[in-house]
Amino acid sequence: MSINRKLLLLTSVTSLTLPLSAQVTSSKVNLLERTKNTKPRNIIFILTDDHRFDFFGFTGRVPWLKTPNMDKLASNGAYFQNAFVTTSLSSPSRASILTGMYSHCHTIVDNVAPDPGNLVYFPQYLQQVSYQTAFFGKWHMGSDSDAPRPGFNHWESFKGQGLYYDPVLNIDGQQFAFKDSTYITDLLTEHTLKFLKERDKSKPFFVYLSHKAVHSHFMPAKRHKGLYKDKIYPLPPPLIKPKQGYIVI
Repeated sequence: MSINRKLLLLTSVTSLTLPLSAQVTSSKVNLLERTKNTKPRNIIFILTDDHRFDFFGFTGRVPWLKTPNMDKLASNGAYFQNAFVTTSLSSPSRASILTGMYSHCHTIVDNVAPDPGNLVYFPQYLQQVSYQTAFFGKWHMGSDSDAPRPGFNHWESFKGQGLYYDPVLNIDGQQFAFKDSTYITDLLTEHTLKFLKERDKSKPFFVYLSHKAVHSHFMPAKRHKGLYKDKIYPLPPPLIKPKQGYIVI
């Protein structure tokens, strides 16, 4: 299937939970009926962390920046230039993606507010209709827990922000430490591809790949270290330090 179809489908799937925004007192997953005469679509959702909206090669914002794979996604899919978030912060945004709710409804309003325990995540609906669901990477919603990820049959995650090098993954409840300078982006991608190759081909799938990169502190894969060391990026005007002594971003 084409990439743009995947994007459009994901938009429709996340909207399934929107009616729940008015009630956050129950974690019961309502039973849904599959639309007749439709074929289930496979879905891959990839989230990059704290990634500027224009930091891609195809935007031309940074002439020397190379993002060939993301450029390919844009050229074969859809690039939404006027998409905005209501709460531009890690945990609230992640909760909104998974619930379809505004932050004042799901109550994860900042990076320390806990999961209230009564939320319904849209992958739970996909599980109802026999989707294989898998989560890989950073969860970071209100706590440093690496507990099971609701709505996912298979999950590989870590506590809080995680580590760029030599990470520890909780894979379906069992801890695994990776050494030899393992880089988290490579690891999560490789494990996602492995899942896709070994999945049950008779069932549709939903994969949520949630990268730690490019969140600060900025630590690239060692093969990319120094790639842009001689490049200059002019800071935008809002980064000028005001007289009050703080930086406005």
